[in-house]
This record gives sequence, C-alpha cells and structure tokens, in this order.
Amino acid sequence: MSMNVGSGAGSNADPEPMMEMNMTPLIDVMLVLIIMLIITIPKQNHSVNLNMPVGNPPPPTSEPVVVTIDVDFDGTILWDNVAVPDRAALEAKLANVAAQADQPEVHLRPNKLVSYKYVAGVMASAQRLGVTKIGMVGNEQFQ
Repeated sequence: MSMNVGSGAGSNADPEPMMEMNMTPLIDVMLVLIIMLIITIPKQNHSVNLNMPVGNPPPPTSEPVVVTIDVDFDGTILWDNVAVPDRAALEAKLANVAAQADQPEVHLRPNKLVSYKYVAGVMASAQRLGVTKIGMVGNEQFQ
C-alpha cells in the first residue's frame, strides 16, 4: 500500500525546484540586526550640566545682589527690566557677572509661552561663561 504524491510522472522523475524563497531566516536576521542597531546607538543627551551644591551652605552675612533675566514670550531678553539688544550684549553682561569675586545671584524668569530654545540658550551661555549662582524663578506658572 503505497501512495503516490506528486505530479504523477513516475517515481524516477526529478522533483520540481521550489520557486519561492524562504523568508523566515531573512526576517530573523533583519530583526537581530535592528536590535543590535538599537542597542549600539548612544543615548543623546540634550541637557545643560549644572553643579548643584552639596550640603548646607553657611547663612549669608549680607543681602545678596540679585540680577533678574526675563525671557519674554517672543524671545526678548530683559536684564533687570532693560531690553538686551542681542546675544553678544547678553554674553558681555554675563561675563561681567562671572568675573566678579562674589558673584551676584542670577534669577532667570522665563515667560510661560516662550520657546525652550531661548531659555536653554541663556542657561548655556551663563554656564559657558562661568556664572555659578543661577536659578529659575517663577516655576509655579508651569504647574
């Protein structure tokens, strides 16, 4: 009792070649390559590194000098309520603050509607020029 499966041309006939490609191994290889690519891509870090104080500082002996930098909704920068014309003038003022032995506190107060790139630009400039006493003011408007 035998069963003939095939084209019926006889048992001595060559089997017909398979015309389709087996896609399963190819898909497996592609998935492994994608996972390897995802693992090896470095994490991009778009942040400004800040040196935060450690421990409790001693109480201040005198009232600190405060410089207020406002960033308006359209990106206009105000230094103590006086408009700063361009980035070079802002960096000159920040360099002046950084050059002082006892640096004044810089309070950065962004508008709620301002684009983050303007605020990040001011913070990056302050860090690059060596301003150490900088803080964000008015964060309660973002909650």
